[in-house]
Amino acid sequence: MILTVTLNTALDLTYRVRSLRPRASHRVTDVIERPGGKGLNVARVLAALDHEVTVTGFTGGATGATVRALLAEVPGVTDALVPVAGATRRTVAVVDELAGDTTQLNEPGPQVAPAEWAAFLRAYDGLLSGASAVALCGSLPPGVPVGAYAGLVRAARTAGVPVLLDTSGEPLRRGVAARPDIIKPNAEELAELTGSHEPSRATRDARRRGAHAVVASLGPQGLLAVTPDGAWRAAPVAHVHGNPTGAGDSAVAGLLSGLVEHLPWPSRLARAIALSAATVRAPAAGEFDRAAYEELVGRVAVTGDVSVAQRP
Repeated sequence: MILTVTLNTALDLTYRVRSLRPRASHRVTDVIERPGGKGLNVARVLAALDHEVTVTGFTGGATGATVRALLAEVPGVTDALVPVAGATRRTVAVVDELAGDTTQLNEPGPQVAPAEWAAFLRAYDGLLSGASAVALCGSLPPGVPVGAYAGLVRAARTAGVPVLLDTSGEPLRRGVAARPDIIKPNAEELAELTGSHEPSRATRDARRRGAHAVVASLGPQGLLAVTPDGAWRAAPVAHVHGNPTGAGDSAVAGLLSGLVEHLPWPSRLARAIALSAATVRAPAAGEFDRAAYEELVGRVAVTGDVSVAQRP
């Protein structure tokens, strides 16, 4: 079983409009609801890849009830979410069909009480015993300690469970120091962590700070991975147009599934790139176009440079 942790779950709403214009009224042509938050998106993609997945984190209120009802319809995903008194947040993606762009609106999430955090920690410790890998994903809701991910990384390492961390800011900085197996920052998050805007230098610096392997998302330029086994760049064969919401989460699913299947790094990166591109082509967050994935996975360009991992 793969465990994904989403402390700040969401109900993802995708609105499609013909053209998004400021200060104007719009007719929505389509509305899609999905259980969201980064870890839930990761779980849905993993389940579609035929992995058994358990999701945990927080959920509450009427929005949380909708999230759980929608999760119950996803084959292969087990709900182990922890209830809170506050209401689960909503995220709204507005897709401009004419421009091909997406505007994202994210609510902050519910206030988590100390007793609710303690209940989650007990649930998490119990779930680790049956996990083959764990993904810690997304932002922290109000009330959760800023060092929360560092503690969750240490607990996974103590249990002998490989852990992937995908967050940003101070939670990422503290989490890296706890020595996760993989981190997956984007270029902005990596620069904030290391102070360097040069990806190769920044990824090496992130490894020195504690991460076992660093996979940096460089947008249209693909992924840069620096690991103990070497360094690789992976890129799609062409730019993909569509809705980018959830594309990074699909990349995490590719990396995590490759980890538990013991794939070599180039195969993990090719899968991550293909899943990410196939998600951009899909109409809703956290979904991927399977036909596009199967078409793209064999066409990802992965180039290696073992020396990068050893440079100072």
